[in-house]
Amino acid sequence: MNNKGIIVVVSGFSGAGKGTLMKELINRYDNYALSISATTRSPRPGEENGREYFFMSKEEFEKLIAEDGLYEHACYVGNYYGTPKKFVQEKLDAGKDVILEIEIQGALQIKKKFPEALLLFVTPPSVEELEKRLRGRGTETDEVIHGRMLRAKEEGQGIDEYDNIVINDDLDTCVKQMHEIIQAAHFAPSRNKEFIEGIRAQLSELK
Repeated sequence: MNNKGIIVVVSGFSGAGKGTLMKELINRYDNYALSISATTRSPRPGEENGREYFFMSKEEFEKLIAEDGLYEHACYVGNYYGTPKKFVQEKLDAGKDVILEIEIQGALQIKKKFPEALLLFVTPPSVEELEKRLRGRGTETDEVIHGRMLRAKEEGQGIDEYDNIVINDDLDTCVKQMHEIIQAAHFAPSRNKEFIEGIRAQLSELK
């Protein structure tokens, strides 16, 4: 069977708990690596190059785009953000499943370039719970929360492009389910073409 890792793209509504889920997944199981994005924005206090982000100049980033060195990229508020292929490929070759937290647009870009990627969409059990979690943060105004809810309405239209839905109701249950979904994906025929061809070659010798 294929021992290489797989790319796991995680998207979801703001407030769905994606970050917490992924931290738990990485803490509990040792076969995951979290992808580090590249960006042209300046490091914030306490951030380190190669830990939170790969910080680079606009010229360096545009060179990566020209060389097709990114799985996906986007420009937000005058800064580039993207997923470098080199870092991801090194982890995949080492047998790690690489988790990318990306919004819907970027996730679909990756699916186009890399059809073997596994796309997971994280959602709370209800819209009411989503709003409750956003309010529970206590850091955002009503206006911002309303904006996030309208954004969720748009994002909801793209859920059926994903391979699996992960309902984040109870964190412990959700982390286990997410791990099981990813492990099961390793056994999909589309990710084991060499193994299947080997079996077929052996069978073809039967007379």
